[in-house]
Amino acid sequence: MIWDLQRFDRRRRWKNRLAIFSLTALTAVAVLPFVSILGYVIQRGYPVLSWQFFTSLPKPVGEEGGGIANALLGSIEMVALASLIGIPLGTLAGTYLSEFGRGKVATTLRFTCDLLVSVPSIIVGLFAYTLIVVPMHGFSGYAGAFALLMIQVPMVTRTTEEILKLVPQHLREAGLALGIPRWKVIIRIVLRGSVSGLTTGVMLALARIMGETAPLLFTAFNNRFWAEGFNQPTASLPVLIYTYAISPYDDWHAQAWAAALVLVLFVLILNISTRIIIGRRPEGRH
Repeated sequence: MIWDLQRFDRRRRWKNRLAIFSLTALTAVAVLPFVSILGYVIQRGYPVLSWQFFTSLPKPVGEEGGGIANALLGSIEMVALASLIGIPLGTLAGTYLSEFGRGKVATTLRFTCDLLVSVPSIIVGLFAYTLIVVPMHGFSGYAGAFALLMIQVPMVTRTTEEILKLVPQHLREAGLALGIPRWKVIIRIVLRGSVSGLTTGVMLALARIMGETAPLLFTAFNNRFWAEGFNQPTASLPVLIYTYAISPYDDWHAQAWAAALVLVLFVLILNISTRIIIGRRPEGRH
């Protein structure tokens, strides 16, 4: 009997070690492409980085130097404007689908979100071009922010719905049994208990729209100078990278790598900072 228990214990330990090794190997395989890409972008883009690169406007063809100041500011402005509307709207829509998602309205909304998530971004850009650029007779930051908004909202909506569905039903029932109104149960129990997951979904949506190029080509277009307002063509990092990458000039190629590095590091730092802030929150306040 004792020998059988010892053999079972050894078998269990070997299975546990094999599972841990397999998970570690799969994690390394998943992380390796990102590390490889990041390392290559750093190798190509880091030598170009300087204070002037962040604070200067692009130089005309034939002149050395120049920077990405207008493109960096334009990207931040359009992403911020889209997120200011898209994150609350997507969170509310996802909460509705999770907590009240019954009937034809919810089915239609869910189907529409799934459809928009799968639509190529260039189609979204064409739609924004037809809806905003053509009536306004010009490219603008508003059109660019609208295109990014259309990409962001369905992603946040579907992510929010799936994250909130992971909250155990008995937590909702316990809150209702205590006499708490349903809207307070949703806000104070369901949403508060899912902050980490919801934040992850928002970060994924932000990372997606920050790297979009095709929609901005049809909406915000580009601008080698400072845009005086959102109603004018606005520069952005993805469009600048695309423009410089397809050019025949080595100096522009180097700046494209540097701009790509800035974009990748910005998204990476944003994600890491958010994780750290959420991780430091007291457990009882989640």
